[in-house]
Amino acid sequence: MKLFCRQFGSGPPMVILHGLFGTSDNWVSLARTLGEQYAVYVPDLRNHGQSPHSAVFDFAVLEDDLLELTEEYALKNIVLMGHSLGGKTAMYFALHHPQSIKKLVIVDISLRKAPVNTEHQMLIDAMLGVHFTGVSARSDVERQLETRVHSKRLRQFLLKNVYWRDKRTLDWRLNLQAINENLLNVFEGVEVSGEYTGPALFIRGGSSDYIREEDIKELKNKFPGAEVKTIPGAGHWVHADFPGEFLEALRAFLDQ
Repeated sequence: MKLFCRQFGSGPPMVILHGLFGTSDNWVSLARTLGEQYAVYVPDLRNHGQSPHSAVFDFAVLEDDLLELTEEYALKNIVLMGHSLGGKTAMYFALHHPQSIKKLVIVDISLRKAPVNTEHQMLIDAMLGVHFTGVSARSDVERQLETRVHSKRLRQFLLKNVYWRDKRTLDWRLNLQAINENLLNVFEGVEVSGEYTGPALFIRGGSSDYIREEDIKELKNKFPGAEVKTIPGAGHWVHADFPGEFLEALRAFLDQ
């Protein structure tokens, strides 16, 4: 699948993969900064943002989409970074195509299979419950979300997925139906033979449990060159919670 992709800067190639319910737009500020040293490619994953929709949504096709992107832009020796869903996709890709990766950065996700997160299902249900008839502004959508999504910050994150389908009608860009039907696939573990021996950095939020202490041994078995950096106080969206500290940790790794 040909993905919509934003491009910034020039230099060695870097690809950034967003997480579930995210878009390439979430990473624009960081990508512009990194674009001072790298040619940064930030795609929308399938069923997200401006990329095509598909009923098929699992890590096999997400990995294939990334491979197609690297072939389309003739990218080699890339710095690959992914957050959450994008991080798992990046791990699959690195384990299957280690020769294509110069450095790997995984943001707040581990290899293990996880039970379906009730918060994710709640967010999908909340978005599916929005009625767009008579809605004329994103603030109208937010008012509908308020009854289920109590965090304003989280509502603002979800509202980035609202767009004008035509001159009079707002809608979700996300393929919510496909994501909902395939949510179990998102929580599958990364079960791939082999290992990626190149430089790897796992950045986790100190207030997040997506990378637990007991996960680190398995991470280092599959990624023996990995180091784990914890950003104290950060939640799952580490890069949004503490952008300065995140960039500092990232640059220290990239400059090695």
